[in-house]
Amino acid sequence: MKLDILAIGAHPDDVELSCSGTIAKEISKGKKVGILDLTRGELGTRGTPEIRDAEARKAAEILGVSIRENLGFRDGFFVNDEKHQLEIIRIIRKYRPDIVLCNAIDDRHIDHGKGSKLTSDACFLSGLRKIETVDNGGSQEAWRPKQVYHYIQWKNLEPDFVVDISDHMKPKLDSVKAYGSQFFDATSKEPSTPISSKNFLDSIEYRAADLGRIIGVKYAEGFTVERYVAVDSIFDLI
Repeated sequence: MKLDILAIGAHPDDVELSCSGTIAKEISKGKKVGILDLTRGELGTRGTPEIRDAEARKAAEILGVSIRENLGFRDGFFVNDEKHQLEIIRIIRKYRPDIVLCNAIDDRHIDHGKGSKLTSDACFLSGLRKIETVDNGGSQEAWRPKQVYHYIQWKNLEPDFVVDISDHMKPKLDSVKAYGSQFFDATSKEPSTPISSKNFLDSIEYRAADLGRIIGVKYAEGFTVERYVAVDSIFDLI
């Protein structure tokens, strides 16, 4: 299956928190979108890897993505080396996305910056035909995504462009809330974390509202780029 977009996150819920409105919008327009999680989030303070697996499946159903895979890298300890790059290259060549969305280039959690650089490097290397990879017993052809965009996470990085998600805020919030073990629950007996507060849950909407305010729409998501954003016409800008 060829994907239009592959969204990659270091942990299950990274994608939902950061770019699921954009994903939902493109799916509604007929695009094929997949999600790749690098780890199972096993070091998370709340819940278990098994719970996160189930939550990730539920979130994928809410968004309507075509595929979701997990590479099972070590949460907190994966590195940007040949072994990890080759695993991501195999997925990129398997699904041949035109666009890859990935972690923030700099963020509070160390896995986010690591995941960002690892994914970006793998996207470049995936286009080199002399790097050999195999999937289901067959050799894979080289494939390099046309664009790699980095979504914004905990830190309020300045976006290079923003996407209007005004009509797709509900699936974004619903997909985030699928991770019930991680976010605000007044009845939970689990330890508190920086992302389990009501303020953090509320921030998902008010941060999207603030980006929307700046461009004159209700809600938006922001991204940073690795090269200049190009448009065919200045009328492409809203």
